Amino acid sequence: MDAPLSTPCNIQVCEVTCDSFRIMWDMTPEDTARATHFFIDLSRKESRDPNRFKHRDVPTKLVAKAVPLPMAVRGHWFLSPRTDYCVAVQTAIRQQDGDYLVSEWSQVVEFCTGDYAMEHLQQLLDKAKGSAGRLLKFSVFYRNQHPDYFDHVRSECGGLMRPALKDSSGSHGSPINGKLHGVFFSCNTEFDTGLPPKDSPYGPLRFQLPAGHLLNPNICLYFADFYCMYTAYHYVVLVLAHIGSEGDTFCRTRLPMLDLASNPFLTYTAPQRPGEEPLYCHASDVILEVLFTEPVHLDLGSVEQISGHHQLMSLTTANAKKDPSCKVCNISVGR
Repeated sequence: MDAPLSTPCNIQVCEVTCDSFRIMWDMTPEDTARATHFFIDLSRKESRDPNRFKHRDVPTKLVAKAVPLPMAVRGHWFLSPRTDYCVAVQTAIRQQDGDYLVSEWSQVVEFCTGDYAMEHLQQLLDKAKGSAGRLLKFSVFYRNQHPDYFDHVRSECGGLMRPALKDSSGSHGSPINGKLHGVFFSCNTEFDTGLPPKDSPYGPLRFQLPAGHLLNPNICLYFADFYCMYTAYHYVVLVLAHIGSEGDTFCRTRLPMLDLASNPFLTYTAPQRPGEEPLYCHASDVILEVLFTEPVHLDLGSVEQISGHHQLMSLTTANAKKDPSCKVCNISVGR
């Protein structure tokens, strides 16, 4: 009869991405030689289910043939980005009758998956390109808010709209969520007028300024997200950052950079002749959310009452969760 297997100890999780990780632990030389299989048990940290083999978000457990450690775990579960997980391991020997001689479970180790890597954002970008539609001209960026917001900006901030931390709306794995500060603007226009829409879910007052203040040759443009909220229309999140700024440094290694003059979402075309104005265009079939990473002074534009309705707040994207079932805007590495 085989001697019992010792309990795996010193569990280490490394090389964690948004959808994979490597795991290793200490084993005696005797157990290393004898073990034929490893059992990996994974669950979300917030799970309170006392039965570790019954989880809604992952299969029961992973049974893998013994391999040299560290062992790569990828594709066995639909891991979600930026999610806390608990993991434990057993070692096992498969016996002739098909049963397993197993060790005790190791201690539970916690770890958190990462953001989307550049390759995942490129997949998301490729999907977004297919939904962008044709380019339409525009001339102003605008931002709707409630009167209290603009009163606060004038009285407490010296007229500066200061960057705020990006919330958790959109794709859970977007690298800017909860990490990058900015001021959100819109630029979409109505088909029939070429002007900003009369309605807004964000507030009855609208600040608008000439497009050139935010979109010009001194700016870098980045793609940050593509998502929907259980609706037929989709959102594309873009970041505008001054070249060499803190925002630019943050984005440069995390987000795909777009060519200002040639991309499907937001373009700047320099004047071709003296006296001409630059040309600004936005995608027609997606709603653009443009995050500008620097403060913006109210003196650069004007604040006016919108002529339409202040729509239901349920239409806003504040902390909105992405539809995980949409085939248009999801990629295979999590939501």
